[in-house]
Amino acid sequence: MKIAFVETGPAGEEFFEKELKGHQIEFCDDAGDCAPDTEALSIFINSKIDARFLAEHPALRLIVTRSTTHDHIDLAACARRGVAVCSVSSYGDHTVPEHTFALMLAICRKLRQAMEVAAARSFSYEALRGIELNGKTLGVVGTGRIGRQVLRLAKAFGMETLGCDSHPDPEAAASLGFRYVTFPRMLRLADFISINVPLTDSTYHLFNRETFAICRRGLVLINTARGAIIESEALIEALDSGIVAGAGLDVLEDERVMRKKASRILAEQIIERLHDSFAPVEPLGYDPLRISEVRSLMHNSTLVGHPNVIVTPHIAFNSHEAIARINRTTVDNIHAFLSGSPQNLVGQKARAAPASRRKPNKTCI
Repeated sequence: MKIAFVETGPAGEEFFEKELKGHQIEFCDDAGDCAPDTEALSIFINSKIDARFLAEHPALRLIVTRSTTHDHIDLAACARRGVAVCSVSSYGDHTVPEHTFALMLAICRKLRQAMEVAAARSFSYEALRGIELNGKTLGVVGTGRIGRQVLRLAKAFGMETLGCDSHPDPEAAASLGFRYVTFPRMLRLADFISINVPLTDSTYHLFNRETFAICRRGLVLINTARGAIIESEALIEALDSGIVAGAGLDVLEDERVMRKKASRILAEQIIERLHDSFAPVEPLGYDPLRISEVRSLMHNSTLVGHPNVIVTPHIAFNSHEAIARINRTTVDNIHAFLSGSPQNLVGQKARAAPASRRKPNKTCI
């Protein structure tokens, strides 16, 4: 079988070549670089798979995403083409919650500011005075495996804990010592909120102007799930008004700004359009989707530079142990498919609509 891997490093490449001997293995920087006769494709979250990509790769039979979430894949298009999609059901049960508290502590103890004043050889105890987690209330949106581990760790810090989930688990609440509340109730009670839900129609822009308006003032918000669960512009307004005292973001709506400056991204796009003789270059005002993209890009760039925000480049999952679990499950998924008994299949019913079709959530979870 011809198998292409995208977004892998040297260690991953060595592992996959060893574990998939006898197959034709190809490693690509971008999914678009994969050969048209690729039969199986292993991707990560930055690779977008749509109907056009499938049309350009007619031999494709299997997509294995090295992630739990799959909002970067058009599952309906895959179903129409008969392309199986598999995911990694679990790998970040410990590493993501640990990163959640790394972000939380970094905000509470003003580590960003402390590093800046240390570099400048300037010091003030008052300016760097932090807050304790002990006695504060943590709300966890999404009480699955990761959310529950966040709740466990919170207890070790002496925090009061609340959970919010569309499918509450009373037994988990009893064993972990937290209580379920409605989403609006959590917003009013929590000093800290950790987001641990997937991106779906119901969670897209779950945190927006309406929901921020009822938050307890001085909230610290942590997001290690998906960037689009928070409306970027609304978060900027909440930060500037003091409703949100600090945000720890491992994910953004537009994560390109984690790698390049917004001005460089826009310049590259302009050059690309100018060089594409098949794409008419129209004024920005005639393209509403383009305007929305530019606005999102600029808002996310603002968040990266905001003094009360700590941004990490989508690395909550990135521990040696978690990557080992991801790689092993990926190989097992490929072997299972080839044996005729595919595992960890992602069904069409679980499909999340593309962001362009989603509407801000009004009912909350």
